Amino acid sequence: MSSGPADRAAVIGAGSWGTALAIHLGGSGREVTLWGRDAALMSEMATRRANPTYLSEFTFPDGLEPVGALDAALAGVRYVIFAVPSHGLRAVVHSAAPFIPAGAVLVSATKGLETDTRHRMSEVIAEETGSRHPVVVLSGPSFAAEVARQLPTALVAASSDADAVRAVQHEFRGAAFRLYASDDVVGVEIGAALKNIIAIAAGVVEGLGLGHNALAALITRGLAELTRLGVALGARASTFAGLAGIGDLVLTCTGALSRNRAVGVAVGQGQTLDQALAGKPTVAEGVATTKSACALAAREGVEMPIAMMVHRILFDGQTPKRAITELMARELRPEQDE
Repeated sequence: MSSGPADRAAVIGAGSWGTALAIHLGGSGREVTLWGRDAALMSEMATRRANPTYLSEFTFPDGLEPVGALDAALAGVRYVIFAVPSHGLRAVVHSAAPFIPAGAVLVSATKGLETDTRHRMSEVIAEETGSRHPVVVLSGPSFAAEVARQLPTALVAASSDADAVRAVQHEFRGAAFRLYASDDVVGVEIGAALKNIIAIAAGVVEGLGLGHNALAALITRGLAELTRLGVALGARASTFAGLAGIGDLVLTCTGALSRNRAVGVAVGQGQTLDQALAGKPTVAEGVATTKSACALAAREGVEMPIAMMVHRILFDGQTPKRAITELMARELRPEQDE
């Protein structure tokens, strides 16, 4: 596929996911810039044609240009993909906003909730750009390394702007990269954010050696929690039966590349949260999201026992074994009791 200025893209965030998306887009034949905070590192990336910190084994395609300045990264682009950790998204979008070209489509590839405001990532982007651009949420079961390796991946592109969704579907697709459309932005983002909490719990189950039965039950009941909160916030229940719900949840709870699951495994094996996070170059979004999700659940009157269990383990000194015991001892009820 050939590209020109009309469909040039900028990926803002040179972590593993941003790098993988840039490699995918550049490898699809389009021009793409990749921006990161560290100008010296971006210069090294431009020379080495690889990211020495994330996905270092993958050589950049010819169409990918690492840059250290936001104005240069955003000049003349049609698509702006934000792929920075949730805690830093607002500041990065605020800095980028003056340089975003008129008519550009903004794509949120960040999963999480803002800690202070509890806002979804698309809300943060819209607030910092004055709602002057359509925002499309990109989510679904996707490990960065597998995208970079061009293994088959299917995602969801969600927005209230149908034209923007169709544009992203068309321009971002590849031989091994398929996108489905949705207008349920709330459901897609809540699924993306909260599945990381359940993945931490899944890691705890593995770390404690509780077996496959327990893991299957946890994933299933975790999906019920995601759905309950999502519906309370305005999402459609059916969204959680799709790629951004059960698809992403299963991958993150079972995949060996899951950062959040790895944190849970470490905690389940007796490490403190600080020990589990120490020395990790990547961010486990579920840790911060746990606080935001539990606060949202309390505000909406939604019961989320697994998320609360994770909160007690991570922040309140509860032992994993005791938390599991309390979950199993909860009052019995019908499975479909909402």
